[in-house]
Amino acid sequence: MSIAHQKRISILGATGSIGQSTLDLIGRNRNKFKVVALTAHSKVEELAAAAIAFSAELAVIGDEARLDELTRRLEGTGVEAAAGETALIEAAQRPADIVMAAIVGAAGLKPTLAAVRCGTTIALANKECLVCAGDLMTKEVQACGATLLPVDSEHNAIYQVFDFEQSKAVDRLILTASGGPFLGRAKNSLAGVTPAQAVAHPNWDMGAKISVDSATMMNKGLEVIEAYHLFPVDKDKIDVLVHPQSVIHSMVEYQDGSVLAQLGSPDMRTPIAYSLAWPERMEAPVQKLSLAEIGSLTFEEPDYEAFRCLALAKEALFAGGAAPAILNAANEVAVEAFLGGQVGFLDIGALVEETLAKCDMKAPQSLTNVFEIDGEARRMATSLLPAFRK
Repeated sequence: MSIAHQKRISILGATGSIGQSTLDLIGRNRNKFKVVALTAHSKVEELAAAAIAFSAELAVIGDEARLDELTRRLEGTGVEAAAGETALIEAAQRPADIVMAAIVGAAGLKPTLAAVRCGTTIALANKECLVCAGDLMTKEVQACGATLLPVDSEHNAIYQVFDFEQSKAVDRLILTASGGPFLGRAKNSLAGVTPAQAVAHPNWDMGAKISVDSATMMNKGLEVIEAYHLFPVDKDKIDVLVHPQSVIHSMVEYQDGSVLAQLGSPDMRTPIAYSLAWPERMEAPVQKLSLAEIGSLTFEEPDYEAFRCLALAKEALFAGGAAPAILNAANEVAVEAFLGGQVGFLDIGALVEETLAKCDMKAPQSLTNVFEIDGEARRMATSLLPAFRK
């Protein structure tokens, strides 16, 4: 591919696990991509190094206090330095063929929406955008002519086998879950779980926040909500099935009895590569799948009692209104407190549940409402923390 035909790409959240995997693939295919903008929250050294290595046009650090350091590191390189929320939004708006939206949490909502409003293709790795503002976000996507390509392995799997021209023929979406590091354990055995144990995922290499969400199965619950906004199916047609091997990444069941699945080794570079190359495909340096070596694939129903967070997420989806945004905000507060040693593992779900019970469920009418709901839920969850402290 000539330089004139390189895809222009910006990566929001370039120093996280998704961002690093994206850069790994770009580095192996430099003739196919031109890096436009890279952003990070606070990892200045990593951001500057990546911006220099990939000759980015712009590097943005979210923490404004670190702008001077970023500027020093980029001096003489030709890479523009900027900082703060406004700069993050401007980075998302830079002309690009594809924007990798990989900022973790609700913080990714504004930059992702800015990219959507430019009508570009969004590789969506930030599930909170659809969890917190699903109806608003999908309306903007349609109005602006943008394209959403899901990067989460489960949604990417569904996207690859979902027949959008015959969506009414779909009976069920089946999101698979590894079960995390505590699969098979009873609820009363989880009270003493440590942060180190919770982030030790058996199959996937992820950041601390997402790893804890996987351990509580909140991650899967958020994915159920996200799937509802990504695919034209009813809420009661989205199921979860525990599949410890993480080989089948999700399935679509059709009314004629056919079940189509996407399989692959548990490596995020596969769905990222699919999104980067779409509508074509590109080579990815992942381990090829050998079903003969694996030998068997197993499945079981989720334990909704032990993993209360999954049940809470499904309840929030059916409740609608502000419930999903409150769920997400309270969970972010609870996980941060757990990682900081302030609360126990089971307290995560308990804090989320109590926050949901105390907040107004009125549906957001605008993005401003979403942030108001998010802020109020965080304040409520934080005010409830003392009752859960160790």
